[in-house]
Amino acid sequence: MEFCDECGSMMKAEDGMWVCGSCGHEEPKGDSADYTVTEGQEDSEIIETSQGDEESALPTTEAHCPNCGNDRARWYMQQIRAADESETRFFICTECDHKWREDDN
Repeated sequence: MEFCDECGSMMKAEDGMWVCGSCGHEEPKGDSADYTVTEGQEDSEIIETSQGDEESALPTTEAHCPNCGNDRARWYMQQIRAADESETRFFICTECDHKWREDDN
C-alpha cells in the first residue's frame, strides 16, 4: 500500500505506476521485490512482541483488593457487553495478583 506524497491519499496500482485517486499524482511502482501481493490467507506464526510481563506494563491506581487488602492495583478497561453499554474496569492487585472487575451500573 502506498500513500500519495502530494495529498496523503491512498494510491492505486495501475500499469506499473502508483496513481493517486484524489489528486492524480503518479510515481513509478519500482522493483516488484519491494511489494508482496498474496492471494488468500497463509498459515501464520505467532510472533512474541512483548519484552516482559504484559501485566507489569499496565497503569496502577489506588484500589482496595478484596483478597489481601492491598491499596494498589494495575487496571485496564475492556468492552465485554453490548457496544451501547460502558466498558468494564478490571483490576489486578500489585501484591497477590488477585483479579476483580468493576461494572458501571
